[in-house]
Amino acid sequence: MIRAVSRRRFLKELTGATALSISSTTVGFAGQADKPAQSGKLKIAAVYTTFTHRSHANVILENFLEPYYFNGERIDPRAKFEIVSMWGDQNLPGDFAGEVVRQYGVSRHETIADALCLGGATLAVDGVLSIGEGGRYYTNKLDQVMFPRKRFFDEIIEVMRKSKRVVPLFTDKHLAYRWDWAKAMYDTAARMKIPLMAGSSIPLTEHRRPLQLPVQARIEEALSVHGGHLETYDFHALELLQSIVEARRGGETGVSQVQFLQGAALWEAAQQGRWSPALADAAMEAELGAEAKSWRTMQPEPHAILIEYKDGFRASTLRIGDDSIRWNFACRLQGETKPRATRCYVGPWRNRYCFKAFCHAIQHHLMRRAAPWPVERTLLTTGILDAAMQSRYEGSKSLKTPQLEFSYRPVDFSAFRELGATWSVIDESVPEPIGTIAKATLRPDVR
Repeated sequence: MIRAVSRRRFLKELTGATALSISSTTVGFAGQADKPAQSGKLKIAAVYTTFTHRSHANVILENFLEPYYFNGERIDPRAKFEIVSMWGDQNLPGDFAGEVVRQYGVSRHETIADALCLGGATLAVDGVLSIGEGGRYYTNKLDQVMFPRKRFFDEIIEVMRKSKRVVPLFTDKHLAYRWDWAKAMYDTAARMKIPLMAGSSIPLTEHRRPLQLPVQARIEEALSVHGGHLETYDFHALELLQSIVEARRGGETGVSQVQFLQGAALWEAAQQGRWSPALADAAMEAELGAEAKSWRTMQPEPHAILIEYKDGFRASTLRIGDDSIRWNFACRLQGETKPRATRCYVGPWRNRYCFKAFCHAIQHHLMRRAAPWPVERTLLTTGILDAAMQSRYEGSKSLKTPQLEFSYRPVDFSAFRELGATWSVIDESVPEPIGTIAKATLRPDVR
């Protein structure tokens, strides 16, 4: 008998170990991560691209500098964390980092090294937030936005290396736009034993239609849907997909082949059974109800990333329409004809609320020196995305990806409370805050 369980129970019953079958050097490092502080606050440095309204620096740091609601409870991060220093790569129109400095007493520095050393010669903080998203950066020939995540990482690591001391590091979204850089970042963190966390906020969104999957589900096919931009939103869809399918029966085995498709080639692949429009119908029905099949005529034309895993499992991501808060998922289990599907709700104010759950997870990482999910997930999705953009550049050529044929296991974070937030406790009639972080609390009574 198949036993249906909640997402929390599902994760609880998975193994807690993270086993990665991937070639990497794991020699020791002279410096070791500090033990969790017995008392006092953790001093955190923030490195970011730009600090404008609703930038990632805004929606992450507001949840460190002021209280927020999580699962109906008021959380005051100031009891455990202190943002002590900041460094920004760009100062764009509307930047309000200066206001944050004045209102919260955060020091602002001219270099990343100074921010981490608080103007001294050695590492002087207990954790680092590297927020390499947003701002104005060029795209390369593959249409990848060249965000400076690798540059930020290298400068942060150099401070740790010189100081012979390492602290937990969070780096926002995918590790880098290039696979070789992402792998180098992963290997460096492993070699130096740096607690590293990365990834997307979307796996932490609320399932507005509960998705009940059996433990060790026999998933035959899966599909995730987004409605946003090329590459930057494709990453989120990959993370949503991977956060669910990584726990399938047999465990994660890695990816052997990736292909980017759009236009007539996309529909030809559907006729060949390489991806399932019926799964897309189910995913969109979770969002739109009876109007679900209208997605087939939505503009711009859809594009997809087709993924073949080493164990033969197939999955895909699909961009449908133009809606930055469209996040859906569907899968078909062995022995079932009807797909299981859900809509992922990000909360009001278009994506801003899901960062409450995301920041709660980041805080968990900084306190426990261990990410609440494996960084290998993001290493894999980073590689899939890079391969997909290369496939697109090469005329939708199907690419073999032997570099992505590595395995890992989901981390059991049941000791940490359910990461997906419950938005029903939020008064959605409250208008979106604007301006400085002092005005960016969830509701007036939080502060």
